[in-house]
Amino acid sequence: MKIIADLCIVPMGVGPSVSAYIREVRDILAGTGLTHEMHANGTNIEGEMSEVSAAVEACCQRLHELGVARIFCTMHFSTRTDKPQTMADKLARLA
Repeated sequence: MKIIADLCIVPMGVGPSVSAYIREVRDILAGTGLTHEMHANGTNIEGEMSEVSAAVEACCQRLHELGVARIFCTMHFSTRTDKPQTMADKLARLA
C-alpha cells in the first residue's frame, strides 16, 4: 500500500542538540531510494508502507547503535485508493 508519511524522530537524553543524530537519519533515508523531504520538524516520506516502516526501523536501530537509549517517534500517514498521488502532486494543488 502506497503512503505519504510525516515522520518525526526525537533522540532523548542526548542533550539539547540532536543534529548529529538527525544527520544519521537523513543518510539512512537517502540510502533507501524512497522519495523524502526533510523539513524543520521532521521528514515527509512516500513509498510502500512496508518500505517506509523498514526505513523507520533502520533509523531507530542506528540511533540505538550510537548509544541513544530512548527514541520518541511519531508518524502520520495518508493513503488513497481513488488515484495515485505524490507529495509533489499535493503541493501543486496549493498553487
